[in-house]
Amino acid sequence: QVQLRESGGGLVQAGGSLRLTCVASECTFGMGWFRQAPGKEREFVATISLVGSTANEAESLKGRFTIARDNTKNTLYLQMKGLKTEDTAVYYCAACAKVTDQAKLTSTSAYDYWGQGTQVTVSS
Repeated sequence: QVQLRESGGGLVQAGGSLRLTCVASECTFGMGWFRQAPGKEREFVATISLVGSTANEAESLKGRFTIARDNTKNTLYLQMKGLKTEDTAVYYCAACAKVTDQAKLTSTSAYDYWGQGTQVTVSS
């Protein structure tokens, strides 16, 4: 069972930046970030392939959010800049136990492992 642990969340003013980190207990295949705001469904943020050759951010977040991974450290990152109040949510790290079609990695159902989440709060 792969363990995922997120960190880096916190309170930030609108326009600010944060970098989220997710450390995995072992190397995994595709990985991704999702977020869930109060009263809303969990939504796709970004995904990245095993070797990092393919990265994909949600269209509405491109240019502000960037996903990256360092397999030497079993670590996934999400760099967020120009944060808005609507980015407030719990951010979750997720990982796949097997090779998965990149196109499917925007769906929560593609992932086998999930972290506990880290809260990001953006104030106006």
